[in-house]
Amino acid sequence: MDAAVLRDDMVDSLQHESKGCLHSDAVSVAMRAVPRHVFVSDERNAYADRAFDRLGTRVLAPSTAARLLEAVDPNEDDDILVVGAGVGYTAAVLAEIVGERNVQAIDIARRVVYEARSNLAEAGYGGVLVDCRDGADGLPEYAPYDRILLEAAAVQPPRTLLDQLSEDGRLVMPLGAHQQTVAVVDRDGDAERLGSCAFNPMLVDGEQADTVERNRTRREDREFAARDAKRRKGWELDWIDWDDHVPQ
Repeated sequence: MDAAVLRDDMVDSLQHESKGCLHSDAVSVAMRAVPRHVFVSDERNAYADRAFDRLGTRVLAPSTAARLLEAVDPNEDDDILVVGAGVGYTAAVLAEIVGERNVQAIDIARRVVYEARSNLAEAGYGGVLVDCRDGADGLPEYAPYDRILLEAAAVQPPRTLLDQLSEDGRLVMPLGAHQQTVAVVDRDGDAERLGSCAFNPMLVDGEQADTVERNRTRREDREFAARDAKRRKGWELDWIDWDDHVPQ
């Protein structure tokens, strides 16, 4: 079937009251225009409402992407930063609304950055800048931003990203740890919660999503040490001085 027909069917289903996750004309028109099959390796299911894994990152289901994009509420000529570029699909939809030159995207994994650049160029959005950065640092060279979309969960809104918002800007992100909600956060850190969600946590300190085993961080080292200590038997515990416990 023709890809344009499949896109129309996808958007129609997202607008239907059974899902009700797509309301604005701007996002609807943009999602009808962007060729999602370019960004999804499984072309047969590119327009199905399901998520995919690619290079250790998650390709959002269309309904999830729609929820985030609706929360972003992009306006024409807004300057937008996407943190967690992934395969580049959401950046392409935003570029369709605000223009390629007004969208920048970053990702911590270099292979994912190359993938996003390639996909965006093939889909006709080569003007979107995609750079390899730690998401928590944002992209201060191009700040301030009217909108920042963080496609990974964090317990607190990263202060650096809030500082890169314009005066009336908004950060859209999955907020929380085990219990997450899509949140719209203003420059002062005040959050409006829009409903539950489930995202992978934001990677920092050199963690990589596209490796077999992620680089260890200080946080992970502490967790591993605590877990290992619980598994040890009494004679293995390093905090016991066994020379003082020799039977007399």
